[in-house]
Amino acid sequence: MAVHMQTVAVGWMVYDLTGDPFDLGLVGLAQFAPAFVLFLATGVVADRYNRRNIIAVCSILQMLTSIAMFCLAMFGDGVVWPIFLLLVLIGSARAFYFPTSQALLPNVVPRKLFPNAVGYNSSFNKASQIGGPVLSGILIASIGYWVFFVVVIFFAISIVAATFIRIEGDRSRRANKVNLEMVLGGFAYVWQNKIILGAISMDLFAVLFGGVMGMLPVFASDILHVGADGLGLMRAMPGVGALSMGILLSQVPAPGRMGLLMFGTLAVFGMAILVFSLSTIFWLSLVALAIYGAADMVSIYIRSSLVQLATPDEMRGRVGAVNAVFINASNELGDFRAGGMSYFIGVVPAIAIGGAVTLGVTAAWWWLFPDLRKVDRMTGDD
Repeated sequence: MAVHMQTVAVGWMVYDLTGDPFDLGLVGLAQFAPAFVLFLATGVVADRYNRRNIIAVCSILQMLTSIAMFCLAMFGDGVVWPIFLLLVLIGSARAFYFPTSQALLPNVVPRKLFPNAVGYNSSFNKASQIGGPVLSGILIASIGYWVFFVVVIFFAISIVAATFIRIEGDRSRRANKVNLEMVLGGFAYVWQNKIILGAISMDLFAVLFGGVMGMLPVFASDILHVGADGLGLMRAMPGVGALSMGILLSQVPAPGRMGLLMFGTLAVFGMAILVFSLSTIFWLSLVALAIYGAADMVSIYIRSSLVQLATPDEMRGRVGAVNAVFINASNELGDFRAGGMSYFIGVVPAIAIGGAVTLGVTAAWWWLFPDLRKVDRMTGDD
């Protein structure tokens, strides 16, 4: 909730200060860059130290940066560079948080139930994408940048929640010697497993060119004319679609023909982007965003199950760090791509072209990774 509330508030604040879509792209880049620079270190840390403690420390750092963001919003002089500096710190905390949290889930869930647990876990995550943006939009409209104070409170709650995580045994890996082979182990594993390589790389390029979330303030303000309240609702709709799909996936056995399902949903994902980019009707834009989120959830479900079930616990952090780079690149760098193209050709053509390229990527990966489309079921016994 805190992360998604803060994302909406920062995007609105930056666009309010500069009025430049390119700066919204820089918001995404500032959060992605640390994950790209630090990913080798984040994986090693997640595999060597207590994962619960890492999660707590990352939450503390994000809370402190939120306090600073609140001070800038309330007492700043309108200069945006300190905002980007804080976003880099936030991105650094998330760079350690993501692979650690991904590696932790198999430690607390029985292996045979893991695919369903992914559905539950993703559903809770997507629920925050619904509540966070809606609440942020409402608070921005009613109390302005005091929204950051609420974000601080939410991060404080998350820190307390982290102390309740219980795992069986000591999951630290301090005894393992750090060497080049260990540091690059995640890369080596992903490269050797072509199914995992195909799954995460297809998601990378599809979402890289199909990113729309960073440009939503422009659509809300200049195209659909729905203001901060509408922006919060638009930010929430991908979460609505994803939550609905996540609940469904958590309640049913792992479906068959998973590879074909992944390709099909990414094609739907690309079509939803095209519809959204061309829509000038608010309700149609909301429907397109909901479908966008539902299709992305299926991709997350398949990729997460593949990566976590097929990876030994002692290297899940490093493989998770590689996966995090792909995911963060597809989201944060995708926003930068959209912002940069919007600066030169306009926001609507930039998003429409991205949707078309997403469809092209899906077709290309169908040919490049034939084993991926042949994947059937994924269970804890496979």
